[in-house]
Amino acid sequence: MTLNASFRATAFKQTILKQTIALLSLPLCFMANAHDMLPAKAQSQTILFTNATVHTVTNGVMQDSDVLIADGKVIAVAQDLDVAKAEVTEPATSNSSNTSLNSSMSQDYSELLDGVQIIDASGKHLYPGLIALDTTMGLIEVEMMRPSNDAYEVGDINPQLEAISAFNPDSEIIPTVRVNGITHAQVVPQGDGLAGQSALVSMDSWTVEDALVESNKQFHLYWPHIRWLSKDSDKRKEQQQDLKLRIEKVYAAFLDGQRYQLAAKSGNVNKKDLRWQALAPLYEGKAQLFVHAQSQKQIEEAIALSKQFGFKLVIVGGYDAWRVAGALAEVNAKVIYNRTLTLPKRNDEPIDLAFKIPALLKQAQVPFALAFSSDWNSRNLPFAAGQTVAYGLTKEEALKSITLDAAKVLDIHDMGAIAPGFRANIILATGDILDPMQAGIESIYIDGRKIDLNNRHQQLYQKYLKR
Repeated sequence: MTLNASFRATAFKQTILKQTIALLSLPLCFMANAHDMLPAKAQSQTILFTNATVHTVTNGVMQDSDVLIADGKVIAVAQDLDVAKAEVTEPATSNSSNTSLNSSMSQDYSELLDGVQIIDASGKHLYPGLIALDTTMGLIEVEMMRPSNDAYEVGDINPQLEAISAFNPDSEIIPTVRVNGITHAQVVPQGDGLAGQSALVSMDSWTVEDALVESNKQFHLYWPHIRWLSKDSDKRKEQQQDLKLRIEKVYAAFLDGQRYQLAAKSGNVNKKDLRWQALAPLYEGKAQLFVHAQSQKQIEEAIALSKQFGFKLVIVGGYDAWRVAGALAEVNAKVIYNRTLTLPKRNDEPIDLAFKIPALLKQAQVPFALAFSSDWNSRNLPFAAGQTVAYGLTKEEALKSITLDAAKVLDIHDMGAIAPGFRANIILATGDILDPMQAGIESIYIDGRKIDLNNRHQQLYQKYLKR
């Protein structure tokens, strides 16, 4: 072997060794990026919040009211809950809707109030936990680092893929987002075509299993579109032909899935296909199809698909949804609007149109919820909702769009409000949670568990204060 050949062989071995060490160190690198806030233990003590301004969402805003929570659930919301006698005093007004339980149920409180923790919330506000829809929470750590981005997968037809399988409950991003009142997030796969299934997760958990909130299946379809239409006529024809082929591919996939379901029912499946097996709940009406679409044409095409196959439809994006309210109503579709803080999509539109669309959806009677589609930036969700108050929604409607309405979009009916029977996802704040300048969040409870609000941002802030 010549000297040059020997040198090259040695260099090659060193390169392989370095790459092996780098690969082995990747898991340690990601472990180092895991946050060190301990998940809270299950609620073991009954908690009574007293004298608070309670934003119930289901029953308006109740002044000087008490909220009793136990075993991760809201037990009572009432004015003048007498702790010593363990009974609810009827309000002075004859309107029974001002109280959630009456004195005839007081006997049920006696055991709960033994050793109860009383939190005086005088002058403070109680809000339900916020639900962030259409996020990549826990799927992306550093966007520019491909090894830490698990939001995408190759291929156009992947209904069998589940975003929850890649969710990282130890993500450093999670504590920085929940400090703004977000207790749950919908973790959504990204991609082209049929990208997979999303899931709702808690923002405080040890494991993926702990984080997962049970719900119906959620399939995500990114409706094909042309990002930038070419000015060149020949190129434009190519783009339009390619768009047509991609839409045909979507229809072909759902037709194949439909045939597979029919064959499965008759026992004539010769070869199992995980993709079409996964789609079964969608054809059975036990799942929803979330179609990511912004323009009127896209939304109308999604509605046509829904009509053909009988799918339960949710439009994600929905910039033009208010323009086709009647068509959406025909298929009982819901909308997740995610452009509250953006500029208009078209040059000839009013500069504030994107801000007004939630009010336009409300006026058109389209069921909707608000989202801030991102990972770490989804922490701006409450402030995006606050923006809508300046452009047509009331504060109560804006809050509802990121709590109760967000839960309803996912067909979940025990989250998003402070009412008996609902999960005890509660925010204690000194001010308006929709206003970034005065929110003043003091504590957050998820299923009755008080979570740690420390996070990487606060740690760095404290560090550099001492510089």
